[in-house]
Amino acid sequence: MVQKLLNSPLFWLSLVGLALASVLPLWVSGYVLGLLTIAYYFGVFSMAWDLLFGFAGEVNFGPTFLIGLGAYSAGILNGHGVSIPLCLAAGAVAAVIGGLVLALPALRVRGPYFGLTTVVAVLILQNFIVVFAETTGGEIGLTVPDVISVDAATNYWIALGFMTVSGLILFAIAASPVGLILQASGQDPVEAGALGFNVAKHKLAAFCVSAFFSGLAGALLVFYMGTASVGTLVDVSVGVQVIIGAVLGGRRTILGGVLGAVFLIAAGELLRPLGSLSTFVVSAAALAVILFVPAGLLGILTRQGQRA
Repeated sequence: MVQKLLNSPLFWLSLVGLALASVLPLWVSGYVLGLLTIAYYFGVFSMAWDLLFGFAGEVNFGPTFLIGLGAYSAGILNGHGVSIPLCLAAGAVAAVIGGLVLALPALRVRGPYFGLTTVVAVLILQNFIVVFAETTGGEIGLTVPDVISVDAATNYWIALGFMTVSGLILFAIAASPVGLILQASGQDPVEAGALGFNVAKHKLAAFCVSAFFSGLAGALLVFYMGTASVGTLVDVSVGVQVIIGAVLGGRRTILGGVLGAVFLIAAGELLRPLGSLSTFVVSAAALAVILFVPAGLLGILTRQGQRA
């Protein structure tokens, strides 16, 4: 197993990328660190989504439902004087509970109907936030009284560390026998069931793991930004960005979600002078990669590594 890992281009690429990321605070500005901090949290969103779709085969069009539950639960509790560590734990638990409530009935349907259920869940959460504006902040947004740190480097280290640990855990799950069962269940649930695997149980477990990391990352992001709003965390367009990041980086790779998320945020920022045209350029580039390089950006890098 160790020899296989050492011979993997993905292992060495990840190690080099992590080493480069760890020294960035020494020579880049706080503004760049801020962008990367957000990108790393979105990388966790994309990795968690890839576990559910890339391996379990469930088309979750509403990842922001889980993200929003974690973020708003943590933010609301902090507004009532609860400490940040307890708020983070509560945000993760709220996302898992919400994921269970969503997954139990949703797993009874297949194909596009499951995806439609997740989209409806996002719309319900959006309406809930607006209706109960006195508690949630409504369309204006929820401001939290505490933040983890005001230092850009500290926030960067926290995001990088959380992304690294999350990636290791999610990748380990995907590479384990559980991941193989999820992959078999996603490709042919009938045959997987005939082989004696409990498809529903494994998919439910994948949904809970995805919800945990999505909710915890959402809660951490709130305490970094100091605010939560529908437009930044719960909107369907945010979910689309998470999905594109995972597919762009490389479906069924887990770690590709980080690469895709960083690419989207970095490209959007570099092309900001183009105004509204920047969204079109970034989207077109992402679409080209998805259409012509199905393995994604990570597939391109690992292929180059194997050639070298």
